[in-house]
Amino acid sequence: MSTFTASLIFSVLFLVFGAALGLLGNGDKFRRKVSVEFNPGLTPPWVLPPGVNLVHVRGLGLNDTLHFLLCNHGAPALLMVHTNSTQSSVQVDWPSFINRSSPSSLKVEPQTSVRYSRALVFTRVWEYDDVNNTADPQQTAESSFYPPYELQNFIWSDLNKTDNQSNLTLQLCGGEKTESFVNGSLCLQFSAFESVGRDQAWPSLHHNANSSQLHVWLNGVTPRGNHSRFALEFQSVGDFGFEGRVDVYSSIDDEYTPSIFKVSQWVSSPVNSTGVWGYNQWKPVAYRKAEPVFEDATPCKHSQLVSMTHIPQSRLVQAYFTEDPQTYGLNISFGIDKDPAFYSDTKYISWTVLVGLGDPPADSFSTLIIIIITVGLGTPLVIIIVGGVFVWLRKRKSHSSGYEPIN
Repeated sequence: MSTFTASLIFSVLFLVFGAALGLLGNGDKFRRKVSVEFNPGLTPPWVLPPGVNLVHVRGLGLNDTLHFLLCNHGAPALLMVHTNSTQSSVQVDWPSFINRSSPSSLKVEPQTSVRYSRALVFTRVWEYDDVNNTADPQQTAESSFYPPYELQNFIWSDLNKTDNQSNLTLQLCGGEKTESFVNGSLCLQFSAFESVGRDQAWPSLHHNANSSQLHVWLNGVTPRGNHSRFALEFQSVGDFGFEGRVDVYSSIDDEYTPSIFKVSQWVSSPVNSTGVWGYNQWKPVAYRKAEPVFEDATPCKHSQLVSMTHIPQSRLVQAYFTEDPQTYGLNISFGIDKDPAFYSDTKYISWTVLVGLGDPPADSFSTLIIIIITVGLGTPLVIIIVGGVFVWLRKRKSHSSGYEPIN
């Protein structure tokens, strides 16, 4: 093979794989410096009730700060506050916060730097006897519902004992003093992120430095019926002047979340505007085992978004929002019509949601898929070019020898 031919082939391969690397390198490069602190500013003699904590996760950007606050004083809540300052800080009036004596006992200072605030509060777990196997709480008779589990009354584990700051993950588990929760619990695992990436565990949601994640699971709870299914109720509380909506989009399906072609996004926008300032994003899938395989996946669906007249019983929300915040409620139910598996079969169900600032992350092709596409497109191109080069060289050789081939 001549030097010219080899150079040409190398150039084609360089262009093809260079394009692939370009696609791989176009991800979100933005990073935040993330730090975690427990009960900021709390000093003796003031102490929180047993098992209760306020965790502050601070994501420092180039010219802004993203604050996440997780608290289980009352219903567990995650508050997100975005400021346009790198010096903003969380200030807590602990006596008032502990005793619920002031609606403004938690602030982010300076308050003039705050651009956007929103909280996600987990309020109830519903259980119903799905005798008709519809997996649809909206079409289930009221008499089939058991009294809901009020999460504001749960007894929670201590976050200090379960944190993993090496990967910015915190875990919280709780339950009631009832027979149902003797060997069971409801757990929430919070994760913060410094940059773009994905969780290894399904559904492997695509996150960035403006995202946090809540993984929620019900494990070992004794069901109250033979055909029990569950639904999770949560509420979103935010600044006045914003409105919420839930959009459902088609998504790219590859090895990250097998067989799931949808993504749901509960977004917050200013009134009379299409711009998105914050979001809750999830894929409509839940899992029946902690380490699932394909057969352990089950669809989930959300109810209609409902405007609420009162904020939920969360001390974090009550302490931060002081002026008529906007509150919406939503239920996520697990299962599908005619599904032969009920909660009692595995006594486990899990679901994952991203909570973040700005536009929700968009799904993209994985590295493996891009390489496969590149090889698939690049190989025929190389064969065509190489074949053309050999034909050209053969004709050139024939002409130089004076021999005219028979056509």
